[in-house]
Amino acid sequence: MCGIAGLFYPATPKPVDPARLRAMADAIAHRGPDGAGVWTVPGVGFAHRRLSIIDLEGSPQPMATADARLTIVFNGEIYNYRELREELQRRGHVFTTDGDTEVLLHGYAAWGAAMLQRLNGMFAFAIHDAATQTLFLARDRMGVKPLHYAELSDGAVAFGSELKALLAHPLLRRKPDVRAVEDYFAYGYVPDDACLVAGVSKLAAGHYMLIERGKGTVKQRQWWDISFANRARGSAAALGEELIERMRDGVRSRMVADVPLGAFLSGGVDSSAVVALMAEASRAAVKTCTIGFDEAGHDERAHAAQVAERFATDHHVRVVRPDDFGLIDTLVAAFDEPFADASALATYQVAALAREHVTVALSGDGADEAMAGYRRYRFQAAEERVRGMLPPDLRRQVFGTLGRVYPKADWAPRPLRAKTTLLALADDGAEAYARSVGVTTPALRRALFSDAARAALGGHRAEERYIAAMRDAPARDAIDRAQYADMKIWLPGDILTKSDRTSMAVGLEAREPLLDHRLVEFVATLPQAMRLRGGEGKWLMKRSLERYLPRDILYRPKMGFVTPVSAWFRGSLSGAAAGLARSRVLGDSGWFDMNEIARIAEAHRTGREEHGRTLWQFVMLERSLKRLFA
Repeated sequence: MCGIAGLFYPATPKPVDPARLRAMADAIAHRGPDGAGVWTVPGVGFAHRRLSIIDLEGSPQPMATADARLTIVFNGEIYNYRELREELQRRGHVFTTDGDTEVLLHGYAAWGAAMLQRLNGMFAFAIHDAATQTLFLARDRMGVKPLHYAELSDGAVAFGSELKALLAHPLLRRKPDVRAVEDYFAYGYVPDDACLVAGVSKLAAGHYMLIERGKGTVKQRQWWDISFANRARGSAAALGEELIERMRDGVRSRMVADVPLGAFLSGGVDSSAVVALMAEASRAAVKTCTIGFDEAGHDERAHAAQVAERFATDHHVRVVRPDDFGLIDTLVAAFDEPFADASALATYQVAALAREHVTVALSGDGADEAMAGYRRYRFQAAEERVRGMLPPDLRRQVFGTLGRVYPKADWAPRPLRAKTTLLALADDGAEAYARSVGVTTPALRRALFSDAARAALGGHRAEERYIAAMRDAPARDAIDRAQYADMKIWLPGDILTKSDRTSMAVGLEAREPLLDHRLVEFVATLPQAMRLRGGEGKWLMKRSLERYLPRDILYRPKMGFVTPVSAWFRGSLSGAAAGLARSRVLGDSGWFDMNEIARIAEAHRTGREEHGRTLWQFVMLERSLKRLFA
């Protein structure tokens, strides 16, 4: 795992200053504490920070072919590099190292962009071809590894693993994009097709770019997509066996490392499954890491201990405070852009614990998106059944009227909070789902934004990307479409960003075996009833894991990392919430109605309304703005 940065001049081969490249790489030194390298020729330069995982003494980067035609800088791991190396050797390629970086160089020489289809891994890399004067940038299928880029005023295209690498270049103009603020308040993160710094882009998951000197910047090209359009045939038993085998392959392929390796263990289904399959493949005890909370409703230590005992792991536990908001500034520095998924606090803490014992940790991330594990899929399926019972016009009239007159009762027990459901039933499925994954509602965003901000948005609405993704999804039914949109937007923008930034902040490599593309492609073909049945998400996965895990692990309610931000803003952070309305940073932006911020802070403090997540968004935004634009 590493950090990469670079500069390329598409118009004319201007000289590249190595000092600027070093500054860009030093800004992401946490991604690679084990080594550094810089390479320049007229018109292009690469920089690298290394976290040594495979071929510890070899494979320095940037790396070039023997004839110096191709040079690469690479972040990630290619899990099938040994098989590819053997295939390339049969074609006459000669290798001088034992790592996966050189395999990418020779693979590109042999197959060009078509090499990407052969790779099983997580990656973001850049290859310069001196013969064709081109720069090739690529990102893995799921978006596990990030890559940012921007065009600078001197004509250079700058790229880097994190935004802070670009910010280290003096020619990057720091101007905020209000459309990203709209997106952020809708979702709690800035999606991959947006950036808070205007002019900066993110290479999308499953995409590449080929920039040719003299021809300008080529648009991103998609090289991989997930399809839910086909259905596998077979009994539940047969498909379950295939599912386990693909999970097993995903885990075993990600256990290749020349450094200590372990796993995050929450005691939930996904991480427990990963640990079970690791134990099956390992002669030594698997190292597992768990964090706990001194709150019974949020603590999963007992479940994790049960799994650890079952598989005789080398188990490490740390109890942390769920209200450790002293980490806020650490997270702001790690993410650059505002990131309001409060579970990042706990994710950072378990990554820090793991780094004390291992350099690589496997996680269960991605299974909920791939196998329909979220509760929102169950709600979406139920709502779609109701929508199908009435003609659209009548449905909008009936449920829309009921939703408008039903009181908004955030304080009430869940059965009495029907307003959101009624309004969702009045909408079509895509619109309703787009709102269901959101944090701050469109109505509240409109109230919070100033007249100037609403004008600057020019009609831009965050939900439209979800609606478009669901409308255009290669899918058969509503749950397919919801999963597809989550895998294209939520997964890379929230889940994998959280995993990458928190793990890299402590110099840990996180791997996601349940996002092996062969596994994901197979699961997408399963009939809906094998993903979601009787209100049970991940149905076939859980059924197939009964040989490995006890039922009280498989079928207990999903908990996850819960951070009680709502309670904070009625207690220890109530003063900070009230202070948001007096924030000079937020006020000077001109984006917000500061009186409305004061109103929601007070309404939340008194319990009249629920705005904890929105207030958390303001806290993270304020601190990010200070770092990015002060």
